[in-house]
Amino acid sequence: MEQRHTTPTPPPDELLRRLGHLTGQVMARIKLQQARVALAVELQRHMLPPELPGLPGLQTAARYVPAQTGLDIGGDWYDAFVLPDGSLGFAIGDVQGHDVEAAAFMGMVRTGLRAIAGATTDPGDVLSRANDLLVSMSSDLLTTCTFLRFDPVAAELAAARAGHVPAIWGTAEGTQVLQDPGGLPLGLFPGATYPVTRRRLSRAGAFVLITDGVVEGPTYPIEKGLARVAALVGAAYDADADELAGEVIAVADLTGHRDDAAVLVLRHSGGPYTP
Repeated sequence: MEQRHTTPTPPPDELLRRLGHLTGQVMARIKLQQARVALAVELQRHMLPPELPGLPGLQTAARYVPAQTGLDIGGDWYDAFVLPDGSLGFAIGDVQGHDVEAAAFMGMVRTGLRAIAGATTDPGDVLSRANDLLVSMSSDLLTTCTFLRFDPVAAELAAARAGHVPAIWGTAEGTQVLQDPGGLPLGLFPGATYPVTRRRLSRAGAFVLITDGVVEGPTYPIEKGLARVAALVGAAYDADADELAGEVIAVADLTGHRDDAAVLVLRHSGGPYTP
């Protein structure tokens, strides 16, 4: 006759004790994650610039929204600042990963770009030196980035791209998703180079920089998102920069994005400009 061995059921008080222990562990982990998210949010808020510089003939505006899940925070960033020669530098990027580590890394990248741009204003050189700096730090993280230099005297916008999402440029002649040649993300390999694309701003238009959280979601392909943003820019290239930034960031609500998202808009009236 077959004999079956069964594990005796613990008494009710023991079951309650075990359940309480497991519940305590879960709650501790939830509180830890909440604390990490709150810290990432605060780091993000303090590291993004409180205001953007502008010049006569150039309006600037930006938007940032966290991920819809509330967990993937700390990866996307933008910056804008005055360069030593009086031109303006603009940057936008997306750090691999999220949470506190990504937010802290984003702060290092932003600080490094500002310091490097004090020595050279060429966008390609800025990204190349920033890349070598990040590689030397031996971090496990990397970041995509686009760096722009607006020269008001030459009415020129020079751009270099490090693995980042294409920008969108809209004028009365039409709208383009700018597939400019670029290089690898920053922090991947030493000695990377980044070609520079220069554009004369002879007529009114808008130059819109985004992160992939704006245009891509779990079931929303990036090509569809870029086309949506291009349509918005084409219809409102001569609108107020802040208004256009608000319309573009709203695209992220259509994608069901799980990533955070950032938008940077440069609205130019057409050269020549007076600094």
